[in-house]
Amino acid sequence: MKNYHIYTLYTLIAVLFGMVLYLMNSAGPTPQTFERLGKAQVGEARFTPRVKIFDLPDELDFAGETVPLGDRDIIERLERELYVNAYWESNMLLMMKRSGKFFPEIEKILAKHRIPEDFKYLALIESGLMNVASPAGARGFWQFLEGTAKDYGLEVSKEVDERYHYEKATEAACKYLQKAYARFGNWTSVAASYNIGQAGLSRRMNDQHQPDYYQLLLNEETSRYMFRILAFKEIFENPGKYGFELTRDDMYELPELQALVIKSTVKDLAEWSIKHGSNYKELKNYNPWLRQDELNVKRGKEYIVQLPVK
Repeated sequence: MKNYHIYTLYTLIAVLFGMVLYLMNSAGPTPQTFERLGKAQVGEARFTPRVKIFDLPDELDFAGETVPLGDRDIIERLERELYVNAYWESNMLLMMKRSGKFFPEIEKILAKHRIPEDFKYLALIESGLMNVASPAGARGFWQFLEGTAKDYGLEVSKEVDERYHYEKATEAACKYLQKAYARFGNWTSVAASYNIGQAGLSRRMNDQHQPDYYQLLLNEETSRYMFRILAFKEIFENPGKYGFELTRDDMYELPELQALVIKSTVKDLAEWSIKHGSNYKELKNYNPWLRQDELNVKRGKEYIVQLPVK
């Protein structure tokens, strides 16, 4: 019986000791711990806050048109998109790297058509500069629906879909943007109309007797649309402020490409690509507008494909 009491006493001591250790560990780091971590040397643990509040820019514009940052509603809508995208680090980082492949040519095409360079961010929020397909049937960097794509000169068929040709699709987008500018007379409305449609935006302006996008009551997607563009512009132009530190070497790049002309039908594109010093994977990677494994070419028609220079 005496041994039993001694065993019970030891058991209680062990349990109490374990509870003390648990409470000490669950209480979290002490101020002294933070101070020690803050003074850590290179190679040791360092405490840094995971989430911080960003200082908003004093001024912000889209295509040279001032954003009314004095309006509290505007601030809140902008902050929503800044925080959502800045703290989705993996997605933002990959889009920054991917922009190295496609922004240079997109910027050239926009400049050729006298479209403000800020519209490159419209393509970015539409697709992430990937040849994605939406449930509604929109395709490519600029997310053209089939009917709209054809209206603006893009070929869309079973074998060829130029919505996936980012250069030709950018040319078509410029035509749309020019037409919208002729209707609205300001670039902010032009960008918003890309989401809701020119007729849709005009209808809401007329119904609400309000020509200013920032003062319109719109569906949530269109209401957020311009602020997504503004958030991407702000983060891309001030990456360090939002925790992104990339060098030119970190950016993705297209290889040097050579243009090859196809003037007659090709029944086997895989075989054709091998004959031209490449392979089927490269052919489809750099020419995603080719949708089948063959290409039928009508009389008088020709296609230009691009393959890496070996």
